[in-house]
Amino acid sequence: MSSGGQAKSHKRPKLDLKCLQRFCSIQRILFPCWSSQNVHMFVTLLGVTLLEQLVIYQVGIIPSQFYNVLSEKNFETFKSLAFFAILLILINSSLKSLDQYICNRLYVNWRNSLTECLHKEYFHGRVYYTLNVLRKDVDNPDQRISQDAERLCKQMSTIASRVLISPFTLAYYTYQCYNSTGWIGLGSIFGYFVVGTIANKVLMGPIVSTLVEQEKLEGDFRFKHMQIRVNAESIAFYRAGKVEHIRTDNRLQALVQTQKSLMNKELWLYIGVNTFDYMGSILSYIVIAIPIFTGVYEGLTPGELSALISRNAFVCIYLINCFTQLIDLSTTLSDVAGYTHRIGELREVMEEMGRKQCDYDPVSGETYEFDSALEMRDGSMDTAFILDKLSYKSPFSEELLVEDLSLRVCQGSHLLVVGNTGTGKSSLLRVLNRLWEATSGSVEMRTCFGPRGLMFLSQKPYLTDGTLREQVIYPLKDIYPVKGAIDDERITQYLELAGVSSLLKRTGGLDEGVELNWYDALSPGEMQRLCFARLFYLQPKYAVLDEATSALTEEAEDQLYRTCKQLGMTLISLGHRRSLEKYHDLMLRLCGGGRWELAKLKED
Repeated sequence: MSSGGQAKSHKRPKLDLKCLQRFCSIQRILFPCWSSQNVHMFVTLLGVTLLEQLVIYQVGIIPSQFYNVLSEKNFETFKSLAFFAILLILINSSLKSLDQYICNRLYVNWRNSLTECLHKEYFHGRVYYTLNVLRKDVDNPDQRISQDAERLCKQMSTIASRVLISPFTLAYYTYQCYNSTGWIGLGSIFGYFVVGTIANKVLMGPIVSTLVEQEKLEGDFRFKHMQIRVNAESIAFYRAGKVEHIRTDNRLQALVQTQKSLMNKELWLYIGVNTFDYMGSILSYIVIAIPIFTGVYEGLTPGELSALISRNAFVCIYLINCFTQLIDLSTTLSDVAGYTHRIGELREVMEEMGRKQCDYDPVSGETYEFDSALEMRDGSMDTAFILDKLSYKSPFSEELLVEDLSLRVCQGSHLLVVGNTGTGKSSLLRVLNRLWEATSGSVEMRTCFGPRGLMFLSQKPYLTDGTLREQVIYPLKDIYPVKGAIDDERITQYLELAGVSSLLKRTGGLDEGVELNWYDALSPGEMQRLCFARLFYLQPKYAVLDEATSALTEEAEDQLYRTCKQLGMTLISLGHRRSLEKYHDLMLRLCGGGRWELAKLKED
């Protein structure tokens, strides 16, 4: 079930027109324009493979020339021919190495281009949130971006040169084969290829859908291990190792069973491919025998006939080999089709979300990002939100949490939101932040995000990877928005006000490379204090705090709240503690069943 209660029926992925459409859309990412580096490398690869085929042809007809020279016992010509053969082999090995190098470079470039495009769509608006939290019809988006995209590019790079050169080699060797064997030989080879192609298409069908299912289960298995890594301490406190062991093994068994099913289906494809390969070698001799037994080459000496047979054998065998190489790509193409479906489906869903979502600033009418360059706008900062008959519910439930809520949140008027668990306190913040859609009514946001506007502190502290400085200034994009000792002094001051100045000594300073896991190194209280240091540094006009002091004592809470008010912030707090009331002017109580109450609080 997707968000909004819309169910999607998924067809089993297969090698069809939809797969081709998704593949073409991916190619437009890999080759955005004729002047791109990828196009230049692809053209270079075409040139290298063409030269390689010319050399291979010369190498292929060398044996027929040796037959002539040896039958005539011409030593001088033999020496020249041997030297020429060695030179061709050296050139061929160099061209093959260059071919492999360009394919490897294409793989890296393709992965970079495709992953950057996926990142752009993934981090547009709130797509990453909707995809991971609200949508359940697209499994493991992280795996599709990080792993499936890499595997798709890798598989395409391994077959790039063979697919690229195939039209040229097929055309050339078809002409040569026709000259050598006539229509009967050529028709036999093409008929054999058509039969092999149809057989492999039938055998490839079940493999694509099974591969897609295997990749889904791979992601589920990896996610389970990530879940255990993140929550190892909680699991240990529950002494739940055996339970998690069983559940992790269950995911492993589901994955292994699907892998076995895939291998069983691939077995028949391998049988078909190998049969086609070996039967092709027999067919080449049958094709060569046709003109011999029909008397076309009567009158030739044994030496001349041996040379002719050698040359014709090379042409026929190489034409059949060109076809068998295409058939051999069946397993690779089934992998490419599977990854194409997974990435294509992800892109389609993200594009659909992207059209509905944007980071839109209602004040300026422009798209904005959290940035240190945002400035105050005259007349726009005295009000944060205007709620008019707002009703909302969870995307996973049909029951209204709050109905017809009308409220104006103004600067200097501190608001406390209270209520029992499940009455919709955190859900209100999600609606205000446009993570969830309102059922009815309207939410007008009259300010912007950032140091001059509004900032949310979620119930679960988020610490990014990086240095202590990066923790404090997050989510500013610029690591050093104010360079020099002044900014260092500000950060140090706010760390002290938040009660975590000891982190400077523990980490070795603001900019020392920290490889520790912040969630393991800090206690829940220290993480909440560090988030307040971030809040002090950014100093928004409005601070929305969702249970932001739940892991702290009332004394620590008092210090942090007073500091926020001294720095000029208007507070919008969610919490259960009665001690929070003294820092606020209004209290919104959510009573459940859609009911709510708004009351003024007495000032001390």
